[in-house]
Amino acid sequence: AWPTATKAVDHPLPAIIFAPIGAAFTTNTAPLAEKQGAFICSTDNFDQVRYGMKMIHAGARLRETRFVVLKGNERRDEEIPQIGTKLRYIPASDFAEIYYQTPTSSEIQGIADEYVKKATRVSGPTREDVLNGVKSFVVARTILEREEADGISMDCLGALGPTEISLPCIAWSRMLDHGIPAACEADIGACLTHALVQYLFDRPGFQQDPVPDTANDCLIGAHCTCPTRLGGFDKDPEPYHLSPHHGNRDAVPVPQWRSGQRATVTDLLLPKNSEGKPEMIIATGDVVGNIAVPPAGGCVVSVSLKMDGDPSLLAFPGFHQLFFYGDYKKELKAYCLLQGLDIQVV
Repeated sequence: AWPTATKAVDHPLPAIIFAPIGAAFTTNTAPLAEKQGAFICSTDNFDQVRYGMKMIHAGARLRETRFVVLKGNERRDEEIPQIGTKLRYIPASDFAEIYYQTPTSSEIQGIADEYVKKATRVSGPTREDVLNGVKSFVVARTILEREEADGISMDCLGALGPTEISLPCIAWSRMLDHGIPAACEADIGACLTHALVQYLFDRPGFQQDPVPDTANDCLIGAHCTCPTRLGGFDKDPEPYHLSPHHGNRDAVPVPQWRSGQRATVTDLLLPKNSEGKPEMIIATGDVVGNIAVPPAGGCVVSVSLKMDGDPSLLAFPGFHQLFFYGDYKKELKAYCLLQGLDIQVV
């Protein structure tokens, strides 16, 4: 059957090869081990095959995903080469128009009260700040429904920074907690990475700005929006407090990441032209702790990781990488091999 398996691997469609223990020697698997388009499961544990099928499903789902991107003044549709994800750009001003038309409904008040009630403390934001943040969530939801989109991103600071409209920090956190990919700053690579992590691992990721900590040999991830259901969509949220955005405005849920928790760092980098190949950065480490902001500067959700393998922190590759719970280096490498992505393991 191995000649047949080889033909399957050489076919353009991704192939999952299942060989129960005893059905494959290394002489059979070695020629296929590093071939793109294949996932070889030499095991009696069928869970590995299930993950293989999940990878195929994730790739297909990613092709059918549409992101609405609020940026600029034009409305246009695009498609990401090689991946197939659809992008629908709409004027950023649409957000403000819908925001001003949206009343502070009983739903908005109820969600806001829930955020305040469940917070371990409220350090700065007023109830009005929380209400406005939840209103931005409802506005984003309205836009998703109108555009028939699966995920959302926005040039948030550019569009809303000069206004009194709440930045979408609560909005994106809540979207991510409910399995809706939501990326900051109209970053398309982050859009794709959010979606892929959700589709493969049923949990949200934290898009962040990487900061080297040279004294403690750690990589800090900092941003002003983060999901709270870090362990999975069906898990309880981590404890959080409410803080202002680093610009001293609005309200932000700041979850406390569990110290000692294994975590994965990943970033899907798009090629500069249609002939290049997408590349995935993959790294793992342990959560060391949460950085208090203030007294530290920068974004208010600030998480410190001790990375495996002692990488160069000052030259850590990528930007807006996702941190997420669990050690999934092996699984991400398998996805890249199956779907034909280049791999950069840090």
